[in-house]
Amino acid sequence: MTLQLGVVLPTYNERKNLRTMIERLDAALAGIGWEVIVVDDNSPDGTSDEARAIAQEDPRVRVIQRIGRRGLSSAAIEGMCATAAPVVAVMDADHQHDPALLPQMLAAIESGDYDLAYGSRFAEGASTEEWGRPDRVKASNIANRIANSVTGVELTDPMSGYFMLRTATLRADAHRLSGVGFKILLDILATVEEPLRIKELPMNFAARAEGESKLDRTVVFEFLIGLYDKWLGRFIPTRFALFGTVGALGVFVQLGALWVMLHLVFGERFVYGNWDESTTFNVANSVAAIVAMTFNFVLNNELTYADKRLRGFGPLLRGWAQFALTCSLGLLTNVGSAAVLKEMGFHDVIAVIVGIILGSVWNFALSSKFVWGKY
Repeated sequence: MTLQLGVVLPTYNERKNLRTMIERLDAALAGIGWEVIVVDDNSPDGTSDEARAIAQEDPRVRVIQRIGRRGLSSAAIEGMCATAAPVVAVMDADHQHDPALLPQMLAAIESGDYDLAYGSRFAEGASTEEWGRPDRVKASNIANRIANSVTGVELTDPMSGYFMLRTATLRADAHRLSGVGFKILLDILATVEEPLRIKELPMNFAARAEGESKLDRTVVFEFLIGLYDKWLGRFIPTRFALFGTVGALGVFVQLGALWVMLHLVFGERFVYGNWDESTTFNVANSVAAIVAMTFNFVLNNELTYADKRLRGFGPLLRGWAQFALTCSLGLLTNVGSAAVLKEMGFHDVIAVIVGIILGSVWNFALSSKFVWGKY
């Protein structure tokens, strides 16, 4: 049978859902030449091993196990570029997307009347009752309004993760896709230069069959950085902008810690030897800088380098130590320049901010390489 459709399943900890999902695909795509590409981000639950076991029984199943990188959008892009099928679909493996819609999507694309077809949670006739998450429904509606303004395309659900298009359309712009965040459809709509003819199909969005949602507390942040990448990413690299944003928050943390040290720890009620004002400031600012550095490490690990996130006490402790080591010169620059400016008579706040700016580029370059292993 001629290969007509490739179905990409980006996965992370979906071992329990995978076999039943492929069984549903087989039933829904009867009479259609199809293959499924499971793109697994090295799931600790053995999802890739399960996919390989299924592939031993069904040669239509292929597996890409990604080592050292994570991300829903980038996984979808790799899977779509890996298929030889003329049409490709992306959907979740957790059973929230109904495979029964795939033949209708394929018919729309093969008719030549549409370039892209997708399942909408909010089109007329759709339902989210089975999802059971009214909070997510409200958040999705807000995100959809923002997404429509960014893409210039009026859709009821541009944040959908269930869609289909010709692989030639995807490959023509694959090099321009950011792969940032978790909504690849938004990335495609905001990237392609020629307007796409879009077929919208209502779907019943269900609850997960097994396991926990892949969308953690960073989901809103990833949505925002996806928008940033489309607007400003070509001017300032997205990861550096994220690192800088975290660093900017660290400024307030350092200033707050400095205030605590100067006014509560080294206040008039506390006497530490014969330290003069300059020595007291330098010690207080050093402690404040370490506090801010720890804060920056935690946020960068959770947000800036979410695809390389360190987990567990041991890796986190080693990561913090490496972060502190690679940022040591930046820390010395930070504290040293602030001390010099303080001696020159500059205000405490100005001295501290200048020190932070001078150390930031060094911190980004070395921590990217030696803590999270990438530039």
